[in-house]
Amino acid sequence: MIPETHAPRVLIFDSGVGSLSIGAAIHQLIPQANLLYTMDHGGFPYGEWQEEALVTHICHSVSAVLQQYPSDIIVIACNSASTTVLPALRRMVDIPVIGVVPAIKPAAQQSRSGVIGLLATPGTVARAYTAQLIEDFASHCCVIPVGSRVLAPAIESHFWHKEPIAEVLDNVKTALYNHPRANDMDTVVLACTHFPLIQKPLASLMPNISWIDSGEAIARRVAHVIKEGNLPLGSNINAGVQRVLVLGDKRPTAILYEQLNALGLQLIGC
Repeated sequence: MIPETHAPRVLIFDSGVGSLSIGAAIHQLIPQANLLYTMDHGGFPYGEWQEEALVTHICHSVSAVLQQYPSDIIVIACNSASTTVLPALRRMVDIPVIGVVPAIKPAAQQSRSGVIGLLATPGTVARAYTAQLIEDFASHCCVIPVGSRVLAPAIESHFWHKEPIAEVLDNVKTALYNHPRANDMDTVVLACTHFPLIQKPLASLMPNISWIDSGEAIARRVAHVIKEGNLPLGSNINAGVQRVLVLGDKRPTAILYEQLNALGLQLIGC
């Protein structure tokens, strides 16, 4: 049981294992925080939902989780969901809600060539919000967008069933380089929270590319909210509790359990 004077409780909500990349960044920056990784496997993938139905589904799911696991901060660890659900969710709860957006601004600032890739789901590529980010922060750049329908499901299957992923990564490389200015590309935005989980094999396929995701920025935002809300971190050197809750009808596989255990995460509710 978490004592009455607890370290901040952060609910990290995603449709699947993408919550792991955001949670890892938060844990690295704020190791005292108690993290609940909620993987809404029954709703995966969010990029295929109609916006109104997605808002209803996530608000209902988050509300149900909060009733059982009260939290101090919610992080919607999904680009597709964040661009649609945040206003409704913020009206529903009285705790801070943090969303994830593609890291286009830092990529545009970092790129020396001015050619950046945007690797995302089709839903994120098509969102008006993403187009506005490019207009606001990368209008001077050539942005190469690739909306993959198969990469996030392949990563999910890899974590659940150890399905091979090499062929999918080869196809991603082909899609990114199928552009007249691809040889000048020096930076790629990983605009789905699943994608940083396979950054190492991507980097092996495409050396000399800088890979940027939103994890560190979200962790800094969580730290700011903790400080702003005077939530108790104290000087406790002990790491917070990291737990994983899987939603949906399918029970977690032994392979998923082993991978979570290797990361020091405790599977609950199953």
